[in-house]
Amino acid sequence: MTTQFRRVLIANRGEIAIRIIRACRELGIESVAVYSDADAGALHVRMADRAARIGPPAPAESYLRIDTLLEVARLHDCDAVHPGYGFLAERAAFARAVEEAGLAFIGPRSDVLDSLGDKLNARRLAREVGVAAVPGTLSPAAIGDPEAIAELARVAQSIGFPVLVKAAAGGGGRGMRRVASAAELGPALMAASAEAAAAFGDGAVYLEREITRARHIEVQLLGDAYGDVVAIGERDCSIQRRHQKLVEEAPAPGLSRTERLAIHARAVAVAKAARLSNAATAEFLFTPEREFFFLEVNTRLQVEHGITELVSGLDLVREQLSLATGAPLSAAVREAASRAADPERHAIEVRLTAEDPGRDFAPTPGIVRHWVMPSGPGVRVDSGIEAGLAVAPEYDNLIAKLMVVGADRDAAIDRLGRALRETEIGGIQTTLPFYRFVVGAPAFRAGDLSTDWVGEHWDGAAAWRSAAGQARLAAGLAVSGGGPVAAATGRVIAPAATPSTRWRAAGRAAAIDRWPR
Repeated sequence: MTTQFRRVLIANRGEIAIRIIRACRELGIESVAVYSDADAGALHVRMADRAARIGPPAPAESYLRIDTLLEVARLHDCDAVHPGYGFLAERAAFARAVEEAGLAFIGPRSDVLDSLGDKLNARRLAREVGVAAVPGTLSPAAIGDPEAIAELARVAQSIGFPVLVKAAAGGGGRGMRRVASAAELGPALMAASAEAAAAFGDGAVYLEREITRARHIEVQLLGDAYGDVVAIGERDCSIQRRHQKLVEEAPAPGLSRTERLAIHARAVAVAKAARLSNAATAEFLFTPEREFFFLEVNTRLQVEHGITELVSGLDLVREQLSLATGAPLSAAVREAASRAADPERHAIEVRLTAEDPGRDFAPTPGIVRHWVMPSGPGVRVDSGIEAGLAVAPEYDNLIAKLMVVGADRDAAIDRLGRALRETEIGGIQTTLPFYRFVVGAPAFRAGDLSTDWVGEHWDGAAAWRSAAGQARLAAGLAVSGGGPVAAATGRVIAPAATPSTRWRAAGRAAAIDRWPR
């Protein structure tokens, strides 16, 4: 593959910035990183060929400053900008400003971002090409008008309570409220609209039926400037909390070949209607009755793109760079698309975050004191963290994406369990205990997945109490030299071990991770 770019500005931070830097380096492209004051010592800054400060820690004063980013691109003579994901990645105004500055935007064009960034417009596009969307409204809901709200309540009744009030712009669960009755609708509309306006600069909201025990399945798409769009496979992202993905798999477990072909075709139809170029993902709900309902299109590289790479053999960032030059879909992409409905491998990703799974996944920013990531066959870790760096409260608390690939799903789960046992993170609380629970859960092994999975299977408070009790017992035995057998685990501890080594051995054997005391 060839590319005409000489130097690319990476308008992002952390692990996704590093991911893009690596792709650029393999192609001989220079990378320019940007950083806020909070990220002055960050790994992505040190890895890039060049780096520029863009402001204070607050995103509104740094990573969201379009004018500052374009000035950096000008000063460093960049010819393209990669937005990564998050921040400005799906902002049509940013893509348009990049285009107007004479630079290539490494993602869908600004007109596509305009078209698909509005979920209501995307739902209308889906209807036009015969793709069923989740039942709901197709126009922005009136806010503060009693008569309009009364009419909307009647519409909600016909859709079927409970319904979700959802933001027309953005995602990630922001600007979303669950409404169980007509009496709750007015306040929910006001609250969701206010949150959406604050988060996305657009307070438009609409109604959508809540579908329980559904699976969240998304299709990876690539398109070129000549109108060709292909599906590179699908991912299951059903294990979520507060509409934030936690575990992703490729391919989606349990789909027949016919179902894979059907969801791929529907995703491609919507993307072609929007004249998609570059990378995007079409998202669907898959009901217990085995119906697919279109949700939206994410017009950017996804956090979980790596597991599609592990299954397909593609480098999606490399393909993005090629497509952004105006090149057609590569032979490798077309070949991967031709076998997307017949995957030969299975990959799983877990998002390691600075959150406390024992306290409803509350954020736990701080300094990482100890950092050991797994390795070995079929293991990939994408991260922007190392020991001594801080997880800043101003930004997303994702610290690493741990991915595994195996010959089939059982092999991938076994490999994930092994990789999680090798992982050690100290200084902050992370979600490691939750993922160790997931990988050992019979329902997960059986492929019994839904967006309700966490609420149905995980009791964080109970897990915390159990782990804390085991930790206290193991620590006490280690310090007191309580014999070669740790009662908490039934595992043998070497009699000559020091107290600290005894603690690590006992804690590790019991799968105990740091929990707040």
